[in-house]
Amino acid sequence: MALRVFYPPIPPSPGTSDKPKLTLLKAEFGDGYTQTTRAGLNHIRRVLSLNWDRLLPDQAAFIVNFLEAHGGDTSFYYTPSDELRAVKWTCEEWESKKNGNDGCSVSATFEQSFSLET
Repeated sequence: MALRVFYPPIPPSPGTSDKPKLTLLKAEFGDGYTQTTRAGLNHIRRVLSLNWDRLLPDQAAFIVNFLEAHGGDTSFYYTPSDELRAVKWTCEEWESKKNGNDGCSVSATFEQSFSLET
């Protein structure tokens, strides 16, 4: 099955953070010496923290429904703002809030996926 592409109803609010998550193997020895090596080919994984601050209820529902449908374990494509290529992601954490006057906000953390599914 082909991966779906996430097209949010509006771009994320300013302030998106793009933080690397490194996977390293470390061996610590009794004399204080540590030996560190990369854990595999894709040892650097991007983690995006996204916020949509001013959403209508149906826009917030669209984002939450998309993330729920993927259940945290199914990858999807998304092109971050100011980038030209789509990247494969999963999302295990998101939160929606109802603000006053029928406004909503959604925050989500996307983690780069290196799964074999395409």
